[in-house]
Amino acid sequence: MNILILGSGGREHTFAWKIAQSKQLNQLYIAPGNAGTSGLGVNLPIAVNDFDSIKAAVLEHQIDMVIVGPEDPLVNGIHDYFLDDREIAHIPVIGPQKEAAQLEGSKEFAKAFMWRHNIPTAAYQSFTKDTLEDGYAFLETLSPPYVLKADGLAAGKGVLILQDLNEAKQELKAMLQDAKFGAASATVVIEEFLDGIELSCFVLTDGRNFKILPTAKDYKRIGEGDTGLNTGGMGAISPVPFADESFMDKVRRQIVIPTVRGLEADQLPYKGFIFIGLINVGGNPKVIEYNVRMGDPETEVVLPRLKSDMISLLLAVHEGKLDEVELEIDKRTATTVMAVSGGYPEAYNKGYAIHGLENIEDALVFHAGTRSESGQVLTNGGRVLAVTCFGENQQQALAKSYENLANIDFEKMYYRKDIGFDL
Repeated sequence: MNILILGSGGREHTFAWKIAQSKQLNQLYIAPGNAGTSGLGVNLPIAVNDFDSIKAAVLEHQIDMVIVGPEDPLVNGIHDYFLDDREIAHIPVIGPQKEAAQLEGSKEFAKAFMWRHNIPTAAYQSFTKDTLEDGYAFLETLSPPYVLKADGLAAGKGVLILQDLNEAKQELKAMLQDAKFGAASATVVIEEFLDGIELSCFVLTDGRNFKILPTAKDYKRIGEGDTGLNTGGMGAISPVPFADESFMDKVRRQIVIPTVRGLEADQLPYKGFIFIGLINVGGNPKVIEYNVRMGDPETEVVLPRLKSDMISLLLAVHEGKLDEVELEIDKRTATTVMAVSGGYPEAYNKGYAIHGLENIEDALVFHAGTRSESGQVLTNGGRVLAVTCFGENQQQALAKSYENLANIDFEKMYYRKDIGFDL
């Protein structure tokens, strides 16, 4: 098969690495890809939302399947674009159609879906600039901390957790009246704060059947001890130690099954990955959010633990036969630690040479923000590289990730040295 992966980050490099192992693969293309993916397939200089150029590439390279990495093209309807075009309608697209992608595209849509299908989540209300005063009144009924979420996609920056009521009111006004997050915050969801420990649950579904993939826990804050600004993710661990059989049984019964059945009941066709952001509140799982694709950097620890052939799994998704394939999982622990550019998640420079990649031993290095120039790998983003290692336990795997990171160097490189500290 000829396969096209859309995206340019660590998640897409991990997908490319996994798919490249399949005997069913003929040629792999990645658009736009990065320096890491270029060693596994052909990078195409096409933006993920340039649907017309994607179609042209699909026809030119006789693509047999498209795997959509990031959320933007899904929320913008790339799956529907394929279905609506006779020339490419037969080509499997892994990722939900536009309406189902609203599970990530709209916090309000997702919360209404959860309440409709009795999926445990935080109590909430939604507000617009016309109901700002009602928003103030609702905040007054809550205890701190106050959780404000921009309804639309805000590149991971649209969630505020505030301790002070007056500050929460000011931020609500900034989001609704002053468009702090642009169109994404035209509607704001205010919800009760849930106190517990978070984890990520990943589900692969063909719309009816599903497989629960390994759990993972990621670390979003830039600073050690989970301090400082939110990032796209500084590291991840899989499996999550507290997500034992009894906890995962609750996740399956109370969350995964109602989610998949809810999509069916609401006639929202879904073929692809569902990321379920969970919080463990006193031994009970509740949903914080849905994403309609794999998470990053969790993908860098989840996919390496899958022993099953990835193309076989995705073909079964397309054909509605996911119940007929076996999901085999490596029992070892996988950890990944992200090396980022100095200054990230605020202003940072690109174009620094990366040294030491040839010194990596017993580790996988997934490129998140890199490019090649004259045979040299350069930094090209805030999050630059993820170093993934296996071990019999978390400590063993992390020790290897950190040993290998010590061999890599680029100007102003930074990484957290406490991934897994809370487990």
